[in-house]
Amino acid sequence: MTSFSVFLPSGFAGELAGLDPVDAFRRITAVAQAADELGFHAVYVPDHLHPIPPSQAPLFEAWTMITALAAATDRIRLGPLVTSNSYRNPALQAKIASTIDIVSNGRVIFGIGAGWYEPDYLGYGYEFGSAGDRLRRLDEAVQLIRRFWTEESVDFEGRYYRASGGLNQPKGIQQPHIPVLVAGAGEQKTLRTVARWADASNIIDSPKVLRHKYDVLRKHCADVGRPYDDIRRTATTSYILGASDAEARARVPAGAEFAFPGDLASYGLIGTESTIRERIAAYEDAGVHELVVGFEHGLEVDELRRFADLFF
Repeated sequence: MTSFSVFLPSGFAGELAGLDPVDAFRRITAVAQAADELGFHAVYVPDHLHPIPPSQAPLFEAWTMITALAAATDRIRLGPLVTSNSYRNPALQAKIASTIDIVSNGRVIFGIGAGWYEPDYLGYGYEFGSAGDRLRRLDEAVQLIRRFWTEESVDFEGRYYRASGGLNQPKGIQQPHIPVLVAGAGEQKTLRTVARWADASNIIDSPKVLRHKYDVLRKHCADVGRPYDDIRRTATTSYILGASDAEARARVPAGAEFAFPGDLASYGLIGTESTIRERIAAYEDAGVHELVVGFEHGLEVDELRRFADLFF
């Protein structure tokens, strides 16, 4: 049975434009608390530094948000979807996550990816580099992060990162370590990183494409001697409930293609109740364990309640 999680608004899509930032964060917190009460599996926040497209609209920093939400909720798991490896030294990132695992009483999901949004890099002075370089950095960073969670003293000399006698206490609550979720669908590098080092995968695509990607992941797992079913398979989707399929499709926002490949309206949770049930079943049949849902009205608690009433 597929579980459901919530992709929280943070301002990346410009959804907080025109709102008082204090009120906006209060509303985000209320949505997270409702998700907690309703039985959603997790809440996730994106990790970006500029809205898309860049503007003066409010945008909250991801790990600060996660810390605040950890203190405001009781049961629900939480994490970034996903933190960009490029924005923080991975050893420090391991320390941050360990601390929040304590704050949350062991509820952190450590989502991480290679990074992709160039305005963040340019605006904050990070080196963008090539996609291949970012993916190689990601693979090395995940190895280092796991070691900071499992070893008493870390000595590491990699191509990109190093540590000499690195200490990290407390290491968090979860055993054997905080679960690592790696996002991305690249068949040669990213999915191999998932097979080698991750506890979960997140891919944004249609069920048809996901089925193929999971076949690739299965082969990588076999290559590294890892049981395929050890990896929790998550996918991100979008939710728009309509009186008709056509009416719901017409409400797909412009620019959705920046996050969702292909024709989102043809595979997302977009349409009537019956259509959405069919789409959920299609994700499940493809092998998805957890659907991360971005809601059309992400700051509205009532939309979460309606979803839970219909589909839980």
